[in-house]
Amino acid sequence: MKVAIGGPLKVAFRPWVEGAENIPAEGPAILASNHLSFSDSFFLPAVLDRKVTFIAKAEYFTTPGVKGRLTAAFFKGVGQLPVDRSGARGAGEAAIKSGIEVLERGELFGIYPEGTRSPDGRLYRGKPGGLARVALATGAPVIPVAMIDTEKIQPPGKVMPKIMRPGIRIGKPLDFSRYHGMEHDRFVLRAVTDEVMYEIMKLSGQEYVDIYATAAKRQIAEAAKAEKEAEKAAKAAVAQAEKERAES
Repeated sequence: MKVAIGGPLKVAFRPWVEGAENIPAEGPAILASNHLSFSDSFFLPAVLDRKVTFIAKAEYFTTPGVKGRLTAAFFKGVGQLPVDRSGARGAGEAAIKSGIEVLERGELFGIYPEGTRSPDGRLYRGKPGGLARVALATGAPVIPVAMIDTEKIQPPGKVMPKIMRPGIRIGKPLDFSRYHGMEHDRFVLRAVTDEVMYEIMKLSGQEYVDIYATAAKRQIAEAAKAEKEAEKAAKAAVAQAEKERAES
């Protein structure tokens, strides 16, 4: 897949990379990245020599039919692991277990602490469960990563990607061994996550918003719905006024 997908991606988009020397040549490490685009999970592995394993929703691997089988083969090929997200707590535990298994094999584990893509290009509060628990349970270093401009390549609603150069900044490894054995302390989990998010913010230059991205998406959706309803009400009022004038 690095040849079939990574090669063409690098040729077509020519992503620039800073800090590649911060990725260890061997041994386990966690790559904690901001999340701007669906393509983040492709560009980051494409520019690294080592394999990076991410997690993906199980539906990508279980959809029936020819298209479903091709999709499953694609995600397996690019190093993604299926996680059942039908229950919030179960999904979190499955993701943690998958991450620990990847790191115990001495590999690189990629994770998006925000939990979902940013709805507006800003950096949102990191969720403390997955990243911090995996880091403290394994002792693996956490390497902050900033994806730059990947959201501009294929904005929502656009089918064809825009050919441009995205960027990837890779920070220095963060050592959280001082918190060893404290992976069930919620204050420690919050502190570890916030430290990682601060480093990502410095690398990316994004505006930081201290709420979860999922909450921001709900607010945006609710605002859009309210605006649509207001427009509908305004049109109805205009139509009613015109009808009354016509009848008078």
